[in-house]
Amino acid sequence: MFVLRPIREDDLSGLVALARSISGGLTSLPPDEAFLGDRIDESLRSFSPRIKKAGGEVYLFVLEDTATGKLVGTSGIAARVGGYDPFYSYELRTEKHAHAPLAITRDISVLHLREQHRGPSEIGSLFLASEARRGGLGRLLSLGRFLFLGAYPKRFDATVIAELRGYIDQQGLSPFWEAVGRHFFGHDFYTADVLSGLGNKEFIADLMPRHPIYVPLLPLEVQAVIGKVHHDTQPALTLLQAEGFAATAEVDIFDAGPQLRVAAADIRTIRQSRTAEIRAHLGDKYEKPTHLLTNARLDFRACLGTVLVHDDGGVLIPEDAARALDLHPGDQVTFSPLRG
Repeated sequence: MFVLRPIREDDLSGLVALARSISGGLTSLPPDEAFLGDRIDESLRSFSPRIKKAGGEVYLFVLEDTATGKLVGTSGIAARVGGYDPFYSYELRTEKHAHAPLAITRDISVLHLREQHRGPSEIGSLFLASEARRGGLGRLLSLGRFLFLGAYPKRFDATVIAELRGYIDQQGLSPFWEAVGRHFFGHDFYTADVLSGLGNKEFIADLMPRHPIYVPLLPLEVQAVIGKVHHDTQPALTLLQAEGFAATAEVDIFDAGPQLRVAAADIRTIRQSRTAEIRAHLGDKYEKPTHLLTNARLDFRACLGTVLVHDDGGVLIPEDAARALDLHPGDQVTFSPLRG
């Protein structure tokens, strides 16, 4: 059984091992024990019952194989970007340039640096170990956190965004970074991205270009990748689009990857979720999972399972799922279809 749950203090060694296994690294989870320890502490504070509204909290979840205790994945939600540190993005705007005597009209795309201090919620820190990429576990890891968001809407903003990894070429370079960022930072893309992931935002304000960037002045091959995702990120894009996320006019400041946005109440997993009383258990033998199930508590647990609705509106769920969620007949369970 695999369970999605909040990270705990005793998960540090498992989180470090998971971070070290990530090929190419994950900027929000670098294999740095001190930094990851701070991330755990930050998440523990975020889950405090005292939190009543969205600030700069960051909720970190892990996917655990309960048979071995091994951590095989992570996902997270930032309650509000810009809550504690400024949040930067490029906003793509269109300017109209015209000269009537010559009958010339041009629509020019321009990138404007945007700084937010009270932005929307953001999902991130998503990674699933290769051996666990099967049987709907990726959906549990990515979509299960939405059930926590749906259970505690006051802890989050009414809007949720996701920034996806931008296009990287066959040489491992970001064309957008090479054409723009490198000239101002003097470092390669990954160094700047890691610095930002470690929480160092001051260098962005100090070094980023202060004036708008006219897109037609960039090489054509760079213009073509603005708002495009890395090849490996395409499945994540497809999954989020199915959940109701749509592209915005904003892109990442480093690699020009797309920013997606959705109203939290419109996220499919939340919109199609139901809560009902458990009547009984199904036993441990059932067909492949059809639903995401959760206890919807601050001591959050989510797993995959099958749900059978009783005539009186109650439900039957697998016994192993009930154990994983620490639920018993008479308790409430929240569930949502694994696919729309």
